[in-house]
Amino acid sequence: MEFASYSLELLSVLFLVAVIAGLLDTLAGGGGLITVPALILSGVPPLSALGTNKLQGSIGTATATYMMIRSNKISWDGIKKLMLSAFIGAAFGTIIVQLINTEILSFVIPVVLLFIAIYFLISPSMNQNNDEPKLSNRKYQYGIIPFIGYYDGMFGPGTGSFFTLSGIACRGQDLLTSTAMAKPLNFATNLASLLVFLLAGQVVWIIGILMMTGQFIGAWIGSHCLFKISTAYLRGVVVFMCSGMLIKYAHAMGWIDFT
Repeated sequence: MEFASYSLELLSVLFLVAVIAGLLDTLAGGGGLITVPALILSGVPPLSALGTNKLQGSIGTATATYMMIRSNKISWDGIKKLMLSAFIGAAFGTIIVQLINTEILSFVIPVVLLFIAIYFLISPSMNQNNDEPKLSNRKYQYGIIPFIGYYDGMFGPGTGSFFTLSGIACRGQDLLTSTAMAKPLNFATNLASLLVFLLAGQVVWIIGILMMTGQFIGAWIGSHCLFKISTAYLRGVVVFMCSGMLIKYAHAMGWIDFT
């Protein structure tokens, strides 16, 4: 799509959405629940919306992964095999989503996002303590990780939280360790998905680059607000914004009528 296809007003709104998403994602997660509906509502086709979201969201996971490895929060040797499994799962999911009829995808994506938003709001608090692993590392690597990667390739929002929860529930990790490991896993899925979308030509570059800048600004602001705002409150804000945009999209598509 050409630059001329998008008004300055629309680009400004998407930039602001990215700033807000970057802020909320840093503080509470779930930024994709805002950016994907915003892209679809702006008239970006469903596949291009998913691809562009991967481009604009990749900067966060790439930066976080670099910081985690550089600060020795995680070891490369301990995470590289899990990243490969996540990469393969995401690549497969992204290839499959290319084969789905666009009209079906226009309906499926909002429905999935709504269910993820509800889960994001009501998901239980994560355990802070170490427990005995319920799955071996091999079963976790070849069973759980590719499945979450597949979801990220198909849709995406909430993937980081799923990786964190799986580390706690399946491997008995504490919250900080599981959160740290979720960053490179999420980066691997983002990278795999982005590469497939790029090969398929499903990225709107002007919007993606603009929203990448917004994400960076939002994340920078969020990093200076950590621990000052209730996470539960922020989750409510994310779900409220996501639901509002999805309702507006459903109205624009003629699925619901307010008259």
